[in-house]
Amino acid sequence: MSKRNLPVGTRDEFGPETERKAQLTQLLQERFTQQGFHPIKTPVMEYRAVFDAMAPTPENAYQFLEETGETLVLRPDLTLPIARVMSTTGITPPTKWCYTGDVFRIKKRHSGGYNQITQSGVEIIGYQSLKAEWECLLLAAGICAELQLTDVTLELSDASFVDTVLAQLPATNQAALKQALFNKDLTAYDQLLKRLPKGPLTDFLADWPWLFGPADQVLAKLPADATIQASVADLRKTISFLQANCPDLQLTIDLSSQSPQPYYTGLVFHGYRPEANDYLFSGGRYDRLLSSFQQTRQPAVGFSFDLDALAATLPQKAPEKPTLIYFTDNQWAQAQALAAKTPNASLCLADSLAAATRQAQSLGATLLDLSQEAPQ
Repeated sequence: MSKRNLPVGTRDEFGPETERKAQLTQLLQERFTQQGFHPIKTPVMEYRAVFDAMAPTPENAYQFLEETGETLVLRPDLTLPIARVMSTTGITPPTKWCYTGDVFRIKKRHSGGYNQITQSGVEIIGYQSLKAEWECLLLAAGICAELQLTDVTLELSDASFVDTVLAQLPATNQAALKQALFNKDLTAYDQLLKRLPKGPLTDFLADWPWLFGPADQVLAKLPADATIQASVADLRKTISFLQANCPDLQLTIDLSSQSPQPYYTGLVFHGYRPEANDYLFSGGRYDRLLSSFQQTRQPAVGFSFDLDALAATLPQKAPEKPTLIYFTDNQWAQAQALAAKTPNASLCLADSLAAATRQAQSLGATLLDLSQEAPQ
C-alpha cells in the first residue's frame, strides 16, 4: 500500500492552492528584486554540519548517509545554507539575497501541520545598522498591505534580553530560571524565585512570565535598571519607527519567550493575523551568522514568509470561468494567438468537436470552436 500513500507530514499540491502559491511566489520575488535583492538558490540536500548552529533542531531533520559515510539532511533552514555560500565563495559583504524554497522539519505525529514548508524571504548581510531590520520590516509590511491584509499584528522581541536579565542574578540560578521561563512552568519558576535574595529586580522577576502584550504597555513595566533599559533601546527605536511609517500595524512585545533559533542575537519579529494558525512571516538579526563556518563574525538580518500560511489566509476569490479552444490540426497558430489574449483559456486537444463539447460541459467551461473557420 505504500506506493499509494504519502509519508506522514507530506501532501500533494494541485488546483487553486498551488496556483495561489505560484502567484504569491512571483509577487514576492518581484518585490524583493525591485528592492535590490539578488536571487540565490541552494541545494535541498546539505551536510548536517551546516546546521550545527540550529542544534538541537537537526534532530528533527530528515537524515541519511552519503556513500562516504557523511550525514546528509534535507535542509531544515534556508538561512544557514546562505551563510555557507558566503563563507565558501569569497563574496564580499554587504550583500542582499532573496530566495524561495522548501524546508523540511519532522513534527510530532498528530501535532498538526506539515513537515515540508515553502518559504520566501531575504537576507541582508554586512550591515550593523538598525536600518537593516527596518528595511525588512517595511518590506514585509508593504507586501501585506499590497495583499490587503489589514489586520496584521507584528510581535517584537529581542534574543539577548533574557540573558541580559539573568546575567544580573546568581550564576547558579540562571539556567534553571531560563528553562522554567521558556517552558512556562510557573510552579518551578516561582519556587526558584523564592530562593533568590531580595533585590531591585524582585518585583520585575515576579511579573516576567507575563511580559507580553501591547508594545507601550510592556515597555512601561520594565524596571529603571540601566542595563535592562539599554537592552531594549533598539526595540524602542524600532517601535517609534514603525508607528511613524506603518501606522496600521498592531505592535506587541514578548520578552519572556525563547528565540526561534539559537543563532539569533538581537531584534526578532513575527507577523500574524488573528485567525491564522501560523506566523505569516518571521525573522530578525543574527550577527553570528558566519561563526559556524569561519572565525570572522558578520552582521546579518533576514526574514521569510511562510507561503503555505500566507496562501491559506488570503481571501478566496471565486474561480474564473475557464475557456477551451477547439481547433483543427492546421489552426495551431490561430488557436495559440486566441488563447494568449483570452483570460483563463487553454487549448482543447480533443480529436472531435463532440469530445470537446463533453469536456467543456464537464468543466463548466466556455467552448470556442475555431474549426468552423478552417478552410474546407
